[in-house]
Amino acid sequence: MSKSIKIVLTLGLVAFVAACGQQEEEVVFVDPEPITTDTSTGKYK
Repeated sequence: MSKSIKIVLTLGLVAFVAACGQQEEEVVFVDPEPITTDTSTGKYK
């Protein structure tokens, strides 16, 4: 392989590894809505 192709592939590999190494797992907490019971009775609400 020519020297320029090796340099380009090496730079691409370094960039790929750097991008994958910086990823942090993001934790998201979601507050659930309180459960309410329907107390209305009858045909129409």
